[in-house]
Amino acid sequence: MIGLLASVANLEEAESVVGLGVDILDLKNPSEGALGAWSYEGVQDAVEALKGQVLSATIGDLPMHPDLIVSAVRAMALCGVHYVKLGFFPGDAFGPVLAALKQLELGNVHLVAVLLADHPLDLGLIGTLKAAGFSGVMLDTADKSRGSLRDCRSDDFIGAFVKEARAHSLFCGLAGSLALADIEPLSRHEPDYLGFRGALCVGGRTQRLDSSRLMTLKSEIERFSDAL
Repeated sequence: MIGLLASVANLEEAESVVGLGVDILDLKNPSEGALGAWSYEGVQDAVEALKGQVLSATIGDLPMHPDLIVSAVRAMALCGVHYVKLGFFPGDAFGPVLAALKQLELGNVHLVAVLLADHPLDLGLIGTLKAAGFSGVMLDTADKSRGSLRDCRSDDFIGAFVKEARAHSLFCGLAGSLALADIEPLSRHEPDYLGFRGALCVGGRTQRLDSSRLMTLKSEIERFSDAL
């Protein structure tokens, strides 16, 4: 069964969709970029209020500087979420960051790498992420104005991403301005999760989430999952 990852901008949104079948509730601030972060205090409040719900949280659109990344990951992990997501933005070497992260003791908190389909991307990085201690990997987009994931990458590339993640025993997700019409073609690749934000909102990803849209997406994912 393909799971639903839904990004929520605040605790009010999160509480409005608890119990609607969201597999991972993703704490992300869409007004602060592709991977905008909640405040640590806000994440702690969500962890306390949403007991029993699987939560992930982003650390923000941060440059690949080891001290900065490690500090943000450690602080977010201490908030008590299940998954900490960090984006791999081009321009800096990933090696020093991965080496630093490999030394972190995060207990039951898992690291998820977000790779950006609208930037140059070598899928060989996935094996390196596994060796660095990551549990999962997502394929997403940084510039939401450039269209959806499927506008940025071919179905062959997306399929290769999923296969590479599975080859290294990483769970994987697909996201990036996805709409209802993307569910069927992306489901054929059998990712573990499909992630949504803009399609959940009336008027764009920075607007308020509509729970009825979430229920429609969840129903569609279940329909195509059952057909696999």
